[in-house]
Amino acid sequence: MDVYRGFDQATLDREYTPSSCVESLEPFLREYAGRSAAAREKLAWRSVAYGLTEAETVDFFPAPAPMAPLHIFIHGGYWRQLSKRESSFAAQQFVAAGAAFAAVDYALAPGVTLDEIVRQVRSAVAFLYAEADALGVDRERIYVSGSSAGGHLTGMVMATDWQGLFGLPNDVVKGGTVISGVMDLAPVRLSLVNGWMNLDEAAAWRNSPQRLAPHPGTSVIVAVGDIETGEFKRQSADYAAMCRAAGLACEDFVVPARNHFDVVFDLGDASTMLGAAVRRQMFG
Repeated sequence: MDVYRGFDQATLDREYTPSSCVESLEPFLREYAGRSAAAREKLAWRSVAYGLTEAETVDFFPAPAPMAPLHIFIHGGYWRQLSKRESSFAAQQFVAAGAAFAAVDYALAPGVTLDEIVRQVRSAVAFLYAEADALGVDRERIYVSGSSAGGHLTGMVMATDWQGLFGLPNDVVKGGTVISGVMDLAPVRLSLVNGWMNLDEAAAWRNSPQRLAPHPGTSVIVAVGDIETGEFKRQSADYAAMCRAAGLACEDFVVPARNHFDVVFDLGDASTMLGAAVRRQMFG
């Protein structure tokens, strides 16, 4: 039975199961945690609350000098797993390059709705913008990135339908990097993922970055691993095409020999295709 784009249910579920392309997920989760722990051991950092609930915190790593750009990373985990504790693996590289780094935490599904997750992440960006002077960062040079569900949330931060609610300029984020993002939630709602997301059609529609273009002038990078399902590659290509159609500067590419879980390790590495693009975006 055709559920979406000619996929039957089993095929659609497999397309939205990125672990189907790797032997085991566990080694990547251990590496996220290990690299992030190493960053916390070697760098100055602190946990900062941006909201009232326990989940609404960021791990902030200051730059070596004041008035530095800020890179905000939003973790993935299909909106139901992981945390900021596994999300500072790139902090050392960004700090060494002269930037501040923030790993964002947020409440997880199914304990909260996707609307609430989006609100929390946007609130984190608003907080970091407001506290820029105290944190030693340049509020005019804020960049955001995320992988998988974090890529989706990056798209929701780059969208222009929310900033006024927080008293922010529409261009609060100068650039964003979407890594293996889930940008159109229509197929996600029809897949096994909705077992924990509980999206109805309206929620999927209003939370799809595919229909929410970033602010004009925003620099966009879209990356996906070569060892990923066809749907993740399509979602990335479609989002990049939408950004270009909206007149945005957008660089997109498929990263050879990388999968859904290890492509994010290139984020802070300026010797890689992805890492070099991010450095150009932030530093010119």
